[in-house]
Amino acid sequence: MRPKLLDLFCGAGGAGVGYQRAGFDVTGVDINPQRNYPFDFVQSDALHYLAAHWREFDAVHASCPCQRFSTMSACRPGLAEEYPDLIAPTRELLNLTGLPYVLENVPNSPLRPDLILCGHMFGLPLYRHRIFESNRFLWQLEHEPHTLPASRAGHWVPGTIMSISGHVSPIAVAREAMGIGWMNRDELSESIPPVYTEHIGAQLLASLEVAA
Repeated sequence: MRPKLLDLFCGAGGAGVGYQRAGFDVTGVDINPQRNYPFDFVQSDALHYLAAHWREFDAVHASCPCQRFSTMSACRPGLAEEYPDLIAPTRELLNLTGLPYVLENVPNSPLRPDLILCGHMFGLPLYRHRIFESNRFLWQLEHEPHTLPASRAGHWVPGTIMSISGHVSPIAVAREAMGIGWMNRDELSESIPPVYTEHIGAQLLASLEVAA
């Protein structure tokens, strides 16, 4: 039987697909409807659902909303404060469950950087740095220097690295770069490449097997 992973703040499933490929059965939870989520989905407040159902799962991934910490929010004074910081309460509740967990967010967020992933580590034509905090050891891949310039979001120029944010265009190129074919433009700009969590999921599975 495949272990069960709870995918909190799941969006349209970029992280969830990676964990499914690694060997988990995945259930997504998001406060907003997610018609394109490819696995079992529950529309609910993520923390309320975690508090009520954590015993049904073997591991948890949480991609708390990143707008408070994003570079775009930092460009407008006062904008970041309009968004809630859900990282601290999510971390607190995850620690209370005792389950293996992974928190994911943007580089400016207050996560402990146990792992930093970049698209170039996996041969993807994008950077899209994300940091991951976990109560399990995560193996850090080599992070080579960036040599190609990145285009501004929505203004991709062939031969440059695509920035997946905002009104990303052309959408077909963005989907191919991310390894995601099922999302619309808005969903894609909020997602991470599944290959990130496929890498992490393999390590979570190994830790569960050792603990069994």
